[in-house]
Amino acid sequence: MSLFNSSSPALNDKTFEAARSASLSTDAVMTVRGTIHKTLLLLLLAVLGASYTWQMVVSAVNPGVATPYMVGGLVGGLIFSLIAIFRPRKSVWAAPLYAVCEGLCLGALSAMFNVESNGIVLQAVGLTFGVLFLMLVLYRTGAIKVTNKLRSGIIVATGAIALFYVATWIASIFTPMTFLHDASPLSIGISLFIVIIAALNFLVDFDLIDRGAQMAAPKYMEWYGAFALMLTLVWLYLEMLRLLGKLNRR
Repeated sequence: MSLFNSSSPALNDKTFEAARSASLSTDAVMTVRGTIHKTLLLLLLAVLGASYTWQMVVSAVNPGVATPYMVGGLVGGLIFSLIAIFRPRKSVWAAPLYAVCEGLCLGALSAMFNVESNGIVLQAVGLTFGVLFLMLVLYRTGAIKVTNKLRSGIIVATGAIALFYVATWIASIFTPMTFLHDASPLSIGISLFIVIIAALNFLVDFDLIDRGAQMAAPKYMEWYGAFALMLTLVWLYLEMLRLLGKLNRR
């Protein structure tokens, strides 16, 4: 995910401060409600994109027909996410395009997982949104307070995972990293740890969106906040899918 000042690559205090100072004269400011509405819209766009490639895989004789869409969605999602991260104002259009691209990629990938283990996608979706709801309840009730110490711990853990992704990708070029994909206790333990850290990212994201609203950040930051939540949601779903896949192979 990210190594920046937030658990999400798109959310940090400096971003909100810069956005606020750039448009102090406007009455249109960021709100939590507005961010929620835009998050729901991004989810809808992702679902529409996923439905297209899902149906393509399900109805095709050769599931590989959706591979170009999956790869294209992955690359497009990366490009639009970088645009949104480094140019927050452009998140107004970059975030929706990111959601569509991620949907195309996730739809094809999910269908392929479902061919191998029928019902796994429904389980992953249910668990992902269940975790999101749980984290929101824990945050809103104050059961878990996002202190500087907790925030720092999540950031460090997320950064370590990002480095782990890069290191294992580089290592896989030279030698197969089978222990990451098999159903061994070590592999399952790694996936479980990543799922936990991804879930904790929601707490920091919620906190930063709240603070962005309190700081009266400009209206476009609602798209930015919604985009950041989508990043975490997609990450958690992918890791949940991988974890369930490993458990089903035991």
